[in-house]
Amino acid sequence: MGVDYYNILKVNRNATDDDLKKTYRRLAMQWHPDKNPSNKKEAEAKFKQISEAYEVLSDPNKRAIYDQYGEEGLKGMPPPGSQSATSNGTTGPSNFNFNPRDAEDIFAEIFGNSNPFGFESMNHAKSTKYQTDGNGTFGGFGRTNSTFRPYAEGAAGPSSSQPRKPPAVENNLPCSLEELYTGSKRKMKISRNVLQSNGRTTVETEILTIEIKPGWKKGTRITFPNKGNEQVNQLSADLVFIVDEKPHDVYKRDGNDLQIHQKISLVDALAGTTIKLKTLDGRDLSIKVTDVVIPGYELVIAKEGMPIAKEPNNKGNLIIKFDVKFPSRLTPGQRADIRCVLGG
Repeated sequence: MGVDYYNILKVNRNATDDDLKKTYRRLAMQWHPDKNPSNKKEAEAKFKQISEAYEVLSDPNKRAIYDQYGEEGLKGMPPPGSQSATSNGTTGPSNFNFNPRDAEDIFAEIFGNSNPFGFESMNHAKSTKYQTDGNGTFGGFGRTNSTFRPYAEGAAGPSSSQPRKPPAVENNLPCSLEELYTGSKRKMKISRNVLQSNGRTTVETEILTIEIKPGWKKGTRITFPNKGNEQVNQLSADLVFIVDEKPHDVYKRDGNDLQIHQKISLVDALAGTTIKLKTLDGRDLSIKVTDVVIPGYELVIAKEGMPIAKEPNNKGNLIIKFDVKFPSRLTPGQRADIRCVLGG
């Protein structure tokens, strides 16, 4: 696999976003060059490795490619024996080219503009300047991660010959539960400023295709590298769409499981019944209930939940929670019959 990003961050392969951020903050503070003036060369190398590992593992798309293809997949070079596309038409690693962001930019995003070390840097000037990232607007929508990005005096600033990459421009991508179950494609029209050779900018429009994979969850990030506004002495920002899940009228998602509340009568709760449901992909589901439905009873239907994104042939469970409707009144005869049947 080449570089082991999990080992660099000292996390396991099931690490959550919170786990990644916590260990990144600790290691970045430990190995930041400003905190290691006597061992700066080694610290810079370690700091860059830590930042690159965090960038890959904190992005679901990059992490999925790395988990499946390793470092070669991130570089767009499939390992021996792999293919650039799978049998179901999904793209392989040869269609992806990972260009690591500047380690200081990632550090600034995590820690903000304050000095996390509690002392003035020995390697930078003691005052901090700010440069604007522009409005970052794409076709009337969009927001940047921050309005200002700091750079220290003596480092690469607006007039530097080495431009730096501004924070990504983020936009919500509302998706229905049906789309996240079956997958879908979205066409998004964007407008952005493009820098011409004469130094002026023009507005260009472009249609981006977003392929929503079955099983994607709220918070999944889809990144289009360098599709942000172009500005003088800056690299183009990345454009990021973040999946947001719309509420559903019938089903509720809980991780990879689906939940549904089903109303049944007291007779059905005691004597059994058949429940008919329409699945998110349009199938008719007929479920027999043979157990006595008591308070708190839940019926679990295996593999009728959401698809699991990292396990294409697997699904979560469908969990049916029952609401039993009791009769508002009974006749004396009905009461007597119930006592006779139940033996009370």
